[in-house]
Amino acid sequence: MTKIFPFISWIYSGSRWTTWRGLPSTCPVVRPLPPGLARVLVAGKKDRIDLPVLNEEDLEEQFVRGSGPGGQATNKTSNCVVLKHIPTGIVVKCHQTRSVDINRRRAREIMREKLDVAYKGEDSEIVLRKKESVQRKQEKRRKTNENLERKRQFKEALEAESKPGSDGV
Repeated sequence: MTKIFPFISWIYSGSRWTTWRGLPSTCPVVRPLPPGLARVLVAGKKDRIDLPVLNEEDLEEQFVRGSGPGGQATNKTSNCVVLKHIPTGIVVKCHQTRSVDINRRRAREIMREKLDVAYKGEDSEIVLRKKESVQRKQEKRRKTNENLERKRQFKEALEAESKPGSDGV
C-alpha cells in the first residue's frame, strides 16, 4: 500500500483507523507562529485543534505535594505537577489524578492550550469555542424564559376567563 500511496499510512489505534497525511502541501495554511514554535496537526480528529508544540528545553517542571480530597495518599506524595514556560512565564499546576504520568500529560495539554491563547489572543480556537458555548447557553436561557413567560400569560388568561363565568348555575 505504501508503494501506491506513499503519503498515506494507515495506523490502527484502538478500535479505529486514522489517516495521517505527511505532505506539507496538504497542511492548512495558518498564520505563522513566533519563531521556535511549531504546530501539531491531528488528522481524523474533528474536535482537536492545532496547538503549538512544546519544546522541553523551554519548560521548567516541578513535582510538589498535592492537596485536597484523597487523604494521606495524596497529601504525602509529590504527584502535583507544576509547569512553567520560561519564555512567556505562564505557569500551570495540575493535580487532577494520583498518577504523576497522567498529571504530567494533562499539564502539558493545558500548557499548550494556554500558549495558543497567549499567542493568538481572540483568534484562538479555544477562545472562539468558549464564546460559542456562552452564546448557546444564553440563547437556551432566553428561549426558556420566553416559554415561561408565555405559560404565565396563558395561566393569567385562563384565570381571567374563569373569574367572570364562575357565578352561573
